[in-house]
Amino acid sequence: MGTVKCIGILTSGGDAPGMNAAIRAVTRAAIYNGLQVKGIYRGYKGLVTGEIKEFKSQNVSNIIQLGGTILKTARCKEFTTPEGRQLAYDNMKKEGIDALVVIGGDGSLTGARIFAQEFDIPCIGLPGTIDNDLYGTDTTIGYDTALNTILDAVDKIRDTATSHERLFFVEVMGRDAGFLALNGAIASGAEAAIIPEFSTEVDQLEEFIKNGFRKSKNSSIVLVAESELTGGAMHYAERVKNEYPQYDVRVTILGHLQRGGSPTAHDRILASRLGAAAIDAIMEDQRNVMIGIEHDEIVYVPFSKAIKNDKPIKRDLVNVLKELSI
Repeated sequence: MGTVKCIGILTSGGDAPGMNAAIRAVTRAAIYNGLQVKGIYRGYKGLVTGEIKEFKSQNVSNIIQLGGTILKTARCKEFTTPEGRQLAYDNMKKEGIDALVVIGGDGSLTGARIFAQEFDIPCIGLPGTIDNDLYGTDTTIGYDTALNTILDAVDKIRDTATSHERLFFVEVMGRDAGFLALNGAIASGAEAAIIPEFSTEVDQLEEFIKNGFRKSKNSSIVLVAESELTGGAMHYAERVKNEYPQYDVRVTILGHLQRGGSPTAHDRILASRLGAAAIDAIMEDQRNVMIGIEHDEIVYVPFSKAIKNDKPIKRDLVNVLKELSI
């Protein structure tokens, strides 16, 4: 190992259930390996303003079951400037922090990559995002919990959709990735998913009306990924009102409901494994890598790959949904 004696840990970007489990794992694995740990509050903002506190094992007691992040998260314009990053680096040095563990999505890892290159700091990323859109890992921290939240909501919506014989468009998160919409649709028995990955290929609404909305069904649920590429649930509801006025349409936007809640067992185990692996990576002198999981094995993914490459949607999942929604 190099000269790393003290690590800093921060959570950045949108919160995701399981971030606390990751904070706990990083802290305790570091202490187990003889390293000092400092918690950085409010993401990169706390690094710029010096909101940093030493963490002992007891600082992370009883947090594995909590949603959100005890370290808080915030947007930070200053960190996007060279002057802001210099301030952040100065605070790191003042606190004696030799390496950083960053838990967040692609924006957070992009920040870590730039920071690491400018100041030659070992940075390790953990994929913490409900969108599941980071390349090089089968799943991200928070994704499973968000999927289960969607499932619970859609199960409840189906009760009223069936009672009133309505067509429901349910908007889910995911930004420019359709993982939550597609897998949420399969898991909840929805009739279709409208996702950004196929927005330029076909008219997904027309396909659904043509193929999925059978006369044998008196109600239907369609999951729509929020995205500029899809236009969101309201866009499709308007289209149906104009193009297919015979259908009684309703819209539900799940919004930030999907980010909250106690993490599932899957997310707690994933976060714990990835957090411990982050310390292994630091001990092995790794730098500028995201810790991922592929085929249930820990992998190190260079930041450049994790950020730049698009994670593909599996076509066979689309076919499964199509076949099972008749």
